[in-house]
Amino acid sequence: MCNLYRMTKAADEVAKMFGVDAPAPGNAGGEVYPGFPGWVVADGRMSSMTWGFPLVLKGKQGQPLKPKAVNNARTDKLASPFWRHAFEHGRCLIPVEAFAEAAGVKGAKTRTWFSVPDQPVFAAAGLWRNSAEFGPCYTMVMTEACVDIGDLHDRMPVILTQEEAARWVETSSREEALSLCRPWPHGLCVEHTDEAWTRSAASNR
Repeated sequence: MCNLYRMTKAADEVAKMFGVDAPAPGNAGGEVYPGFPGWVVADGRMSSMTWGFPLVLKGKQGQPLKPKAVNNARTDKLASPFWRHAFEHGRCLIPVEAFAEAAGVKGAKTRTWFSVPDQPVFAAAGLWRNSAEFGPCYTMVMTEACVDIGDLHDRMPVILTQEEAARWVETSSREEALSLCRPWPHGLCVEHTDEAWTRSAASNR
C-alpha cells in the first residue's frame, strides 16, 4: 500500500497539466502523508483535501477516539459499504510525482521511490467525498503490484494514462472503471535511497 508520495511542483503548473484552473492557495504538496493535505482534481477543478477517509473509532468504554485516515482503497473492496458511494459518484485524480515503498529490515527501513518515465507528474486513481471529521478528503485506489514493485509490496496505486484518466472520472459504468484498475504495464523508474522511512511527517511540512 502507498503511505507516502511526493508532489513538489507549483499548484498552478500542475493544474495546467490537468487542464483545470489553478486552485486557491493552500498548504498541500511536498511529501504527502496520510492525514495531511494533498492536491486532488475532482469535478473539473483542483483543490486541497485531506488524504484519507475518516474511520470513526471508539475506545474500550465506548468513548469516541480520533478518526483514523484510511488512505488506500483496495480494488477488490470497492463494492464494500465504506467505499461504494465514493466509487460510484466520487472518482477523482491525484497528481503524483513519485510514490514510496519501504525497503529493508524492520527498524532500518529506507525509502524506494517509483515514478513514471518521461512524466514529471502522473495521475493516480482516487476517490473523494466530504466528511464531518476531515472536510473534503480523498483516498488512493490500489491494485496488484507490477513487476517493478513486486519485491517490496504486493499492491500499488492505480496509475492512469491521459486517456484512461478521462474515462476514470467520466464513465458511469462501474465495470469500465474497474477495468482501469490494473497493474501499470509500461514500466516504472525505481530510485533506491538511504532516506529513513520513519522520518517525521511534521518535519517535512
